Amino acid sequence: MAPVQVPKAPAESGEWELPKYRASFTFEEDWKNSANVEKGEFFDIKFYPYSPVGAPPVFAAVSKEFVVVCRLNQVFERDKGPCEVLRVIRDGDEEAANCTCCWTKDPETGRAWLCIAGADAKVKIYNIVEGKLVKTLVGHGGGINDLATSPANPWIIASASDDTTVRIWSLAPAHVQQPCVCLLGGEGHSWDLLSVAFHDTGRHVLSAGHDQVINLWTIPDLPTEHVDVPIVIHYPQFSTSEVHNNLVDCVAFYGDLILSRACHEDTIVLWRIEGFHSDDPPLLPSQAPTTYDTSKQTRSAFTPTLSPSRPAHFTRLLQFYTPDCASQFYMRFKVFHAPDKHPILAFCNAKSKTMFWDIARFGAYDHYLAGLRAATKPGGPPPPVKPTWLTVKRKKKDNVSTLRNLAEGDKDSLVSASPDPETMFTLGGFTQDTLAEWANLYDASNSHGILNPHKMVPIDGTANFVGRQVAWSPEGDWCVVVGNHNRALIYQRWPKDGKASTPA
Repeated sequence: MAPVQVPKAPAESGEWELPKYRASFTFEEDWKNSANVEKGEFFDIKFYPYSPVGAPPVFAAVSKEFVVVCRLNQVFERDKGPCEVLRVIRDGDEEAANCTCCWTKDPETGRAWLCIAGADAKVKIYNIVEGKLVKTLVGHGGGINDLATSPANPWIIASASDDTTVRIWSLAPAHVQQPCVCLLGGEGHSWDLLSVAFHDTGRHVLSAGHDQVINLWTIPDLPTEHVDVPIVIHYPQFSTSEVHNNLVDCVAFYGDLILSRACHEDTIVLWRIEGFHSDDPPLLPSQAPTTYDTSKQTRSAFTPTLSPSRPAHFTRLLQFYTPDCASQFYMRFKVFHAPDKHPILAFCNAKSKTMFWDIARFGAYDHYLAGLRAATKPGGPPPPVKPTWLTVKRKKKDNVSTLRNLAEGDKDSLVSASPDPETMFTLGGFTQDTLAEWANLYDASNSHGILNPHKMVPIDGTANFVGRQVAWSPEGDWCVVVGNHNRALIYQRWPKDGKASTPA
């Protein structure tokens, strides 16, 4: 492993902090010597989710020919970087071309297991401590492009395949003879799948792929004893091809909302299925809409709550701008979402730039503007303290008429054109240029608007790094991006004092 570019990162703390670039590493001998240069590329990365709180986080990064398992240390020698390699696993199968992974645990001992999969249509499970293959799951009729572990049960795994199906596997001892306990297929998809994701409850699964369709499936009660034949679900509870106009390569739950992106679109979309609430009793498979009406691009078993008489089955909420992705696909975002911490969306484009959005800033921004408006009213409260993340271009004297308009709720005045923006004074004394810039970053009121990244980190000297997957450590203090040239970019926030851990 060759460490590169380890800049000084001054300590900074705070709930609003976004990650700083700390280091990167590459497995140069693999991608430079590989007969197939495409094999020299990390396609997936997942952090081990079951470590004790405060333990140094461990992740696995997957390329077509090998998997590297690493630990990140808070304190490290500058010439070595924070990343410590624990194990490298090489797949000796000539047909293997791995591209995805997920973590699980040995159901009997609790030891860490890692599932990997790819073009050979097999899910291979390794004991990470011993570095040995312990189990292989077979059944798919095409390559596997994504794996996910149920947040509610570490022994339940989902796999998305080129055969257009999602398989639900159980690693419980009762299912050793038939580990596939549920098959999501039938009329769900018509082309290769690229992405699968569990809801936090483990009761719902999203799938998406080349047919630009996004489906939501409800998982039935899974058997606890051996079954000879898996449960087959033919129809999803929700299906749409209207959110995107191209192949969908990443989909995820954000609470009960959904995040998704598609090739060529340069946006990540946050949207809502109308009528879907995870705390409602789960629907039965018989309640799923069928495909009898092929003219419908969206079908839903959920009752819209906005206007049942003129139902909109889904609603776009936000769009996050992700420029410079070109024609690349298989590029995955990741949201850090944990109790009592800000949710952060991260994504890396095809031009060596990693982007971050702090979703908590949208509400804080609206609250700050409301405070400024209230301060302009007679007898109003004092102006609120400006958040440190709202940067200012210029500041001018108050313009009474503009302040009055904004006090009355005329939000459009924040970004309206001015014949002479240098002499137009606006809310709180901030110029329209400043307010327009803030709106482009934080104004979540327009579902058709594009929200620029709150932070964009370019990697100096590297113009052609393509980010394939982003991962967050369980406590949100580390973010790692992997991509081509077997390279990983390491970001950190909230650095702590202490000594680096030693290999186990």
